[in-house]
Amino acid sequence: MFEFDQYLGFLAFLGILTIGFWLMLFLTLFAIPYWITGSALEKRKLKKEAKLKEQEN
Repeated sequence: MFEFDQYLGFLAFLGILTIGFWLMLFLTLFAIPYWITGSALEKRKLKKEAKLKEQEN
């Protein structure tokens, strides 16, 4: 059977693995789509400003 330090090491490994799993899940479901949407909106805003500036000249 496990000794106490091996048991703590195993629990630490499971904790780190679990944290990594939830972080990857969060990043793929929320952070990356948020970044892509924000980038697209910013690009659209810049194009709109450039078009307005071109119409003024």
